[in-house]
Amino acid sequence: MERKSDQELNIRELMDSFGTDLYRTCFVYLSDAHLAEDAMQETFIKAWRARETFRGQASPKTWLTRIAINVCKDMLRTGWFRQVDRKISLDDLPEAEAPPLSEDDALITAVMALPTKLKTVILLTYYWGMPARDVAQALGIAVPTVYLRQNKAQQLLKTNLEGWYRDE
Repeated sequence: MERKSDQELNIRELMDSFGTDLYRTCFVYLSDAHLAEDAMQETFIKAWRARETFRGQASPKTWLTRIAINVCKDMLRTGWFRQVDRKISLDDLPEAEAPPLSEDDALITAVMALPTKLKTVILLTYYWGMPARDVAQALGIAVPTVYLRQNKAQQLLKTNLEGWYRDE
């Protein structure tokens, strides 16, 4: 990633490069498209404000991911989330615009059903292609914890998807 000067990141380039992935990461945490958009925007605002403190010890992708995860955690801690029941009954939902998920979406559905800690590690490792060291840095955990969460997620997915795939 190029820098405008020695101390300034080009936020526009970061937005273009990582905006979609950060949005998806926020969606995994918040399970709401509008909140994920807000979190992504807040992530870039915080990155803009902190651009001069970026020391380059981590990649910009890892740095932004860490900011996004912290923004999502902050959002989940707010009083609004504790006070409002966000559960909606199936009768209250509007008609689906798209057909229901097909069998091909079983893996995506199974990954999204994982607990947040496991889902996040899977997302960063397999979707973003981040090495375990960067995942650990982005999540603020130890590298062995990343491997433990990957293994736990893989075990859960194997159990939940039994019969869906061919194990030859």
